[in-house]
Amino acid sequence: MGIQVGDKLPSATFKSLSIDGPVNVSSDELFEGKTVVLFAVPGAFTPTCHLNHLPGFIDNAEAIKAKGVDTIAVVSVNDAFVMGAWARDSRADDKIQFLADGSAEFTKAIGLELDASAFGMGIRSKRYSMIVKDGVLTSLNIEESPGEATISSAENILSQL
Repeated sequence: MGIQVGDKLPSATFKSLSIDGPVNVSSDELFEGKTVVLFAVPGAFTPTCHLNHLPGFIDNAEAIKAKGVDTIAVVSVNDAFVMGAWARDSRADDKIQFLADGSAEFTKAIGLELDASAFGMGIRSKRYSMIVKDGVLTSLNIEESPGEATISSAENILSQL
């Protein structure tokens, strides 16, 4: 069974790309004392992720942050270089923190992994969005299909804040 509303998120270390290369971002650093909107995608640059899911968070970043959100972050089972390239390509790195969960450790720890081996993608993350307050999950929106970005959309998150 995956993580549930009211649960504390597990400790994890993500990677983020800085000008000096990949750096560690701990879950404590990300969540402690903050309100965070975290959304996950099966893969950077994939059609639904790149054309539908991410743009909604870019377009609504100011409105989301105006509701008291400290950080908006996207996580994917990709490496930090891919996530860095996606941030640059989408011109969103000033609005959204791009986090790599390259070995799917966080994704597996919260029980939201997706076996996309049939598509040649291996283990990935289900598509979801969540609101986290001081490390505790207060809202979780999981898509039934990885090709959908409605329940986990920025617009839905905005209505939950």
